[in-house]
Amino acid sequence: MGKIGVWYAGFAVYAAGVALFSGPGLDHWWGIWAAIGYALAAVAVNLAAGRAWGGRVAIALAIAGALVAPSVWLMTQEPTGPDVAVAVRAGVLLLHHGSPYLSTAALSAGGWLAYYPYLPVMALFGVPAAIGVPGNTQTWLILVTFLLLYAAFRVTFAARGGARRRDALGHAAFWLACPIMAFPLTMGINDPPVIALTCLALALLARHRRTGNGLPWSRDLLLGALVLGVACAMKYTAWPALAIAAVLVVTRDGVRSAVKFTGIVLGAAAGLVVALAPGALAHPSSILQNTLAYPLGLTTAKSPAASPLPGHLIASLGSGGHAAALVLLALAGLATVASLVIAPPATPAAAARRIAIGLSALFLLSPATRFGYFIYPIALYWWSVLADLRGPRSVADVPLPELAGADEHLGDGAAEPGDRPREADLVTRLTRSGPARR
Repeated sequence: MGKIGVWYAGFAVYAAGVALFSGPGLDHWWGIWAAIGYALAAVAVNLAAGRAWGGRVAIALAIAGALVAPSVWLMTQEPTGPDVAVAVRAGVLLLHHGSPYLSTAALSAGGWLAYYPYLPVMALFGVPAAIGVPGNTQTWLILVTFLLLYAAFRVTFAARGGARRRDALGHAAFWLACPIMAFPLTMGINDPPVIALTCLALALLARHRRTGNGLPWSRDLLLGALVLGVACAMKYTAWPALAIAAVLVVTRDGVRSAVKFTGIVLGAAAGLVVALAPGALAHPSSILQNTLAYPLGLTTAKSPAASPLPGHLIASLGSGGHAAALVLLALAGLATVASLVIAPPATPAAAARRIAIGLSALFLLSPATRFGYFIYPIALYWWSVLADLRGPRSVADVPLPELAGADEHLGDGAAEPGDRPREADLVTRLTRSGPARR
């Protein structure tokens, strides 16, 4: 079995483990479908013996089994999952009240599902379902993530000295089929587009290094700042990338360029929030309760994200343990800052690895944490390996899975699942009842 076959076989084992050990919930169904798809992909690659068509068939089988089939199954056969329900409610609130957040009074009475621990731009993924556009939250998450991944790889390969569209499609399709993307996308979890935006911003910074003609500022640097601004307006997990990217720009282009870069990122993020969610600005306490107090475990309702990682275990010891976990989290942040001062990253690939390390420390020590968050450092480190390569190489030369044989690479897009009546009913009920008045 070739290298790509080993990867698919490993994915199949992981998915089978999810199916066997995750209990009877939604994860169980994803594991069943994905294990079948990955196993068939491994067989296809083995039977093809390095031929280009084997890679194409394998990626199609992996996407069908790990993404399309389980998404359609969960959207049509299972009750609406909590991530999807929260996203749809946020879209409804954004449309009708200019804010995706419930009031502080409604939060105290609504339990953990009442909270929306994301920034306002993320609520856009719930808007299509709220206005009756065909598709649902998972559909739009999948589509947007794939397009962003494709753009990220096009720019990455251009910065490396080769920009074949076929290579970018192949890598985007493979990433979409991998468990780090397929699993959360199927569940309606919104981390993949933030990861893709971060990789795209870093890729633009890498291309700026290659094609900037020695100038301290370029179109790619501007685009990278705008892209990162969108990510920062979606979720706080993108903010460490801003800090580290700013240090990278200082190292390569000077303090003035870094100040300009940071200003554009923050301006873009603030502008999007003001334009899309003006109602949220009138209730800053609600924003803080949803996006900061709740993830840090400072509210009466506790997040169900409770994987047995050090931060959660320490916080579970009581009020003193929770305070200790927050202190350790702050110390990890200070250590990251010190590392940036002592040894600042000199390339976007090095910055990606530093972001991965910083996020790993954050997830390990956060009071409310889950293993799924580690898709961030895994994906960023994977991207850094690609970005470190030089020359117009075939994707098959990357020390990661070849996608379609020796020198042909083609990604097959995921089919879009159909509408879900239950989600439409949820939107109708929310629209009729409305949120708690502010």
